[in-house]
Amino acid sequence: MHGKIGVTMKISTPVPKSNYVSSFFQRNDLSQEAQKRLKWFDHYYKHGNARLTCRYFGISPQTFYRWKKRYNPQRLKSLEKNSSRPLKVREPETSSQTVLRIQQLREQYPRWGRDKIKVLLEREGIYVSASTVGRIINRLKERGVLKEPTSIQATRRYRKRRWKPRYAVRKPDDYAIKHPGDLVEIDTVQIKLLPDLIRYQFTARDIVTRRDGIKAYSRQSSFCGKLFLEYLEERYPFSIKAIQIDGGSEFKKDFEQACKDKGILLFVLPPRSPKLNGHVERANGTHRSEFYEVNEIGLSLEEHNRQLEEWENTYNYIRPHQSLDYLTPDEYYQNYLKENGGNVSLTY
Repeated sequence: MHGKIGVTMKISTPVPKSNYVSSFFQRNDLSQEAQKRLKWFDHYYKHGNARLTCRYFGISPQTFYRWKKRYNPQRLKSLEKNSSRPLKVREPETSSQTVLRIQQLREQYPRWGRDKIKVLLEREGIYVSASTVGRIINRLKERGVLKEPTSIQATRRYRKRRWKPRYAVRKPDDYAIKHPGDLVEIDTVQIKLLPDLIRYQFTARDIVTRRDGIKAYSRQSSFCGKLFLEYLEERYPFSIKAIQIDGGSEFKKDFEQACKDKGILLFVLPPRSPKLNGHVERANGTHRSEFYEVNEIGLSLEEHNRQLEEWENTYNYIRPHQSLDYLTPDEYYQNYLKENGGNVSLTY
């Protein structure tokens, strides 16, 4: 008789409910969208009806079967949406020199968009589309190379008192504006540099050429208004035929008398109607955004006006203007002279 040979078999028994525990942690690790899809299949395997599941969750059969084909109960991550980013991404074709120049221009003029920078590049013989400029600016921001400036100086409107002028009148409805100097809008803005340091900026804009004149004063008086008018006559390459103002006291007395002595027509707006001076209002917004919010302003009046003069030159001779088909005010004026024989005074 042969003896019995005992064979010992080791059977591994899974931990009770280990699948449930594993599934529980996997579920918590899913995104909300993947958890929503998991509910589809929980419902489907419970009821065994695909059409009923689709109607219950408000999804199309095509969507359900597409995810059913991908679904792996052992790997719930299969319900996550895969990235649609291509494996091979086209590398930017713009040269590094052009990218660097775009960065330099944007840092020099941080409030100018892609269209204006495109015009500046073309002046240097660099030809790229505005959309390419925009993409490069966005990539530079994402990389942290190009940072948007924070607001340094804040401006607020000064509530002006109304007055009834003697020389100024309402602008006639049939007044024609065709040539440079036909109408120049003037306004003032209060600039608060420090809690106890306030300046008053006088702003002028010619309606036709969009040429601006800007200067700061320590007071908002009619005498300062007179000085600003003299400043405009020095800076503008054409004579001023008419000026439009609001009802501020800075445009009374000395300023009004100066306009009368010089034979300049003076039009005053009706009360509470700043929109009728929309060109200079828009100019103030541009100067606030592109000058005051990105520059440290000198605390002395002389330094403040030196910076304003430099910005005025940039605005009139460098900055492309969308309303002028991306010409500068000076370029627009030079074209006007060519078309009109080089003599503006003949048009009056």
